[in-house]
Amino acid sequence: MKFLVDAQLPKALAEFLCEKEYVAIHTLHLPDKNRTTDKQIIEISAKDIVITKDDDFLQAHLIKNEPKKLILNSKLLEIFSEHILKIENILSQNLLIEIHRDEIIIHSSKN
Repeated sequence: MKFLVDAQLPKALAEFLCEKEYVAIHTLHLPDKNRTTDKQIIEISAKDIVITKDDDFLQAHLIKNEPKKLILNSKLLEIFSEHILKIENILSQNLLIEIHRDEIIIHSSKN
């Protein structure tokens, strides 16, 4: 799995994922850094999973299925630390999940 962590989330989340042997980059590693537009992020992450707390990505996913896979939440570092294997398993079968402190809601499955 490859992840692209959006600007409003900590670079530490991308670093955590790399430590767990996933491929992850933060927008700070892109040419335009945190000024990378949502459109550019969607283009760059065509086969990756975008991790964000930006509702614009949720709307784009629901309307245009872009980005293809999306994780939306604001407390991700702590939740990823506790549930990374469960998240990986769910994403292997689903396209959109919403992560909360006490639950992971599955919104859509692969066709």
